Amino acid sequence: MTTVRRGATALAATAVLCAAGAGAVAPTALAAPSPAPSAPSSPAASPEASAPDTPEAPAAPSSPAAPAVPAGLYGTKDPTYDGVWRQSLAFLAQQSTGVEPAPQAVAWLLGQQCADGGFPSFRADTTGPCPAGVPLDTNATAVALHALKGVDSHADKTVKARENALAWLKRAQNADGGWGYNPGSPSDANSTSLVIGALAGTGEEPGQVRPASGKTPYDALLTFALPCTAKPGGGAFAYQPEKDGTLRANGDATAAAALAGLGKHLLVRGVTPEQKPACEDAERPTAERAARNGAAYLAGVIGRSGHLTLPPMPGASAPADQPDVGNTADAVLALAAAGHREAASTGLAWLEKNGAAWAKEGGPAAYAQLILAAHTAGGDPRDFGGADLVRQLNATGPAPASVPDAAPEKAEERQEGQEESSGFPAWLLVAVFLVAGIGIGFLLSGRRKRQP
Repeated sequence: MTTVRRGATALAATAVLCAAGAGAVAPTALAAPSPAPSAPSSPAASPEASAPDTPEAPAAPSSPAAPAVPAGLYGTKDPTYDGVWRQSLAFLAQQSTGVEPAPQAVAWLLGQQCADGGFPSFRADTTGPCPAGVPLDTNATAVALHALKGVDSHADKTVKARENALAWLKRAQNADGGWGYNPGSPSDANSTSLVIGALAGTGEEPGQVRPASGKTPYDALLTFALPCTAKPGGGAFAYQPEKDGTLRANGDATAAAALAGLGKHLLVRGVTPEQKPACEDAERPTAERAARNGAAYLAGVIGRSGHLTLPPMPGASAPADQPDVGNTADAVLALAAAGHREAASTGLAWLEKNGAAWAKEGGPAAYAQLILAAHTAGGDPRDFGGADLVRQLNATGPAPASVPDAAPEKAEERQEGQEESSGFPAWLLVAVFLVAGIGIGFLLSGRRKRQP
């Protein structure tokens, strides 16, 4: 999931640079949203050699000021590219743990929707309708649709918002059955997978959502699947084909497509019993088979290192093979959903050791990814490597409307722990007193019989 948002940021930064014109000084790229790393700043143009009396080149224009974080929104970082995204993921993570978000937070998300049903990544001014030409976002619309399914407040408004979002997504579907990041852009594995998951999570049948061409979302998903014989990356999914049609394995796309190809969503529970990962090229490919091939690819990567890796961003000086915490969380969720508990547990253990600091820096969406991974893979998000991710997520936004009372469970756990550590189980203690009571009864009875 994180690559999707990172890609959006890179595109936005590119658009700023292009708009500056060929002869203009390149402005500094806008900061990337949480949890994606910041986009590298563009170097200032070097002025050409000039005569001593030539006036100094004008200073590079400063970046537009980041919008103030509005009340009701989770997180404190610039929401320009991920406001709706992080709010929706926060809701989904809270739903997985029994937390009901504040009505103020729900109202903020509802206010982001445009009249035609689509959601932009973020809009600062919600006092009027969305401006003409505002870029709407299939990823934001899909997760908002899914997130609004499980909230209790603003009931009538959320129902209407979901109906409008679903209708908008259907209109934004491409002829190949898939979705691109924005309406009209070529389909990609991530966007298509997110929409499939949102459809499945709200009671729709993804395979029945078809454009006039009759193609299904699963038809589009298959076009991004690498065969098992591909070297490297057999069984994986590509984000999009290269210009020459080549499919290049992408861990982020594979995690998303492995979940979606099984017709599952972000709030799914893990499957038992354990299923052995296997990659098999079917004579007639199906989305389920491709999804299982993708899961086998993820299991292999996780089995070797415990995590997925993140290639360096263009122009970055960081070495290759940096651990990718966010996409590892997505992979753990997909593996558990596919029944590959052993591989999912390996990745989850790595996340418990390495994820908490990343989430603290990343913010709401990062906390949410870890919570959702733990939810599906059987981890405890309230004791995740010693961190209470649920409490930390809740603290990034308005106080929740309700939080489940875990006190009785904790008290029972403490009692069980005391029994185990005392070396004298409670049942044995009861038995001793019972036997003692019987003995005393016999003794008293004998004494009564001996009395004259």
